Amino acid sequence: MLRRRHFNWTLLALVGWGFAASVQATPSASVQRILVVGDSLSAEYGLARGTGWVALLQKQLEKDKPGTEVINASISGDTTSGGRSRLPALLKRHQPSHVVIELGGNDALRGLPMTMTQANLLAMTQQAQTAGAQVLLLGMQMPPNYGPDMARQFEAAYAQVAKSQKAGLVPFFLKGVADDAEPLKWFQADRIHPNEAAQPRMLANVWPTLKKQLK
Repeated sequence: MLRRRHFNWTLLALVGWGFAASVQATPSASVQRILVVGDSLSAEYGLARGTGWVALLQKQLEKDKPGTEVINASISGDTTSGGRSRLPALLKRHQPSHVVIELGGNDALRGLPMTMTQANLLAMTQQAQTAGAQVLLLGMQMPPNYGPDMARQFEAAYAQVAKSQKAGLVPFFLKGVADDAEPLKWFQADRIHPNEAAQPRMLANVWPTLKKQLK
C-alpha cells in the first residue's frame, strides 16, 4: 500500500530544463517501434547518457523482444500541452507501433487546471491510437499537501483516460522510489530527480505492462 508520508514530493520539480534524448528511426511497418514522450524523468536529466530507464528498456528489449526499437522523444520541463503539440509530428516521422506517455508532473507543479491535463492526455492517447499505435500511460501522483481530493482526482485522471480508451496504464511510475521508506537514497543531490540506482526500479514498473502489449 502507498505510504504517502514517505514521499519525497520535491520531485515534482523534476521537470527542470535539460537534455532531451532522441534516437532516430527509419519508419518500417515490420518493426515494433516504441515512442516515449515524457519529461525529465525519461530524458536522463542529471544522469550519464545511456543509464536512464529508457536506455535500460532498449537493453531489455534486445534480450526479450529482439528487433524492437525505442525512440526517446522526452524533453525536460515538458507538460501535457507540450507533448500534445509535439505528438502529431512525432507520429508522422517515426510511425510507432507503441507510444508511452510519461507526462503530467509538470502540470501539477505549475498548478495547471486538472481538466486541461486530462484533456491533453486523452487527446494524445486518441492521436496515437488513430495512427495505429498502442498506448501506455505512466501515471503520476500529487503530494498530500495539495489535499486528498485533488490528489485523488489527479491519480484518477490517468485511470479514466486509460479505461475510456482501452489503453495500458502504470498507476504510479515512481512506485518503489518516491514512496520508499527512505526515498532520498533514490534521488540525486538536488532531491528532485531520480538517480541512476532508481532507474531499474522505474523500468520494473513499466516493463510488465508494456511487455503484454508487445508481440
